[in-house]
Amino acid sequence: MIRQKSFNYNFINDENEQNFFVNKTNFYAFNALINEDSRFSFLYGPKKSGKSYLAQIWLKKNNAIKYNNNFYELILNKNKNILIDNIYLFDEEKIFHIVNNCILNNIKILITSNDKINEIIFKYNDLSSRLKTFSILEIKQPNDEMLLTILTKLLIEKQFIINSNDIFEYILRRVDRSYYGINEIVDKLDILSLEKKRQLTIPLIKEIL
Repeated sequence: MIRQKSFNYNFINDENEQNFFVNKTNFYAFNALINEDSRFSFLYGPKKSGKSYLAQIWLKKNNAIKYNNNFYELILNKNKNILIDNIYLFDEEKIFHIVNNCILNNIKILITSNDKINEIIFKYNDLSSRLKTFSILEIKQPNDEMLLTILTKLLIEKQFIINSNDIFEYILRRVDRSYYGINEIVDKLDILSLEKKRQLTIPLIKEIL
């Protein structure tokens, strides 16, 4: 049975380490990036698992530049640390040159992905070999504690009024137990409650689950 817990923090949207919920699913990745100062890092994990949020914390902490097809700016700023958030969005050859530049100049770089390096089909084999030398950091699938935290956060953000703790247990026992699944069900509940102008109740949830 899922136990309801009390939260001693407000869910503020500021991207800082105090507002990033850490537990066993993401502790190693968080610790390596924020506390241990990992230099060449590849962070992967499921969709909606907080990779971009953690990457933004890393970016601010390290005064880094985010890659957004601003290739020449990054190459010219040889002393600036670099974030590449979602490796799939960008040209592999340019990423390869950015990675090489970071290695040669001892510049920190963080690259995020939904997939492990070995699961990515690279067109540019040299990029794959470079990335395999990085510190590989994983955000794991959510456990009960993480699912409950995310669900609570999302319901608060949507300004739902929760009249019964049974609602949490009812949702978590029936929803796809993934980061994406939790986000999807809350979005659907938000739309349905607005359409029907009803509060969040188990009968309303039954219309979706």
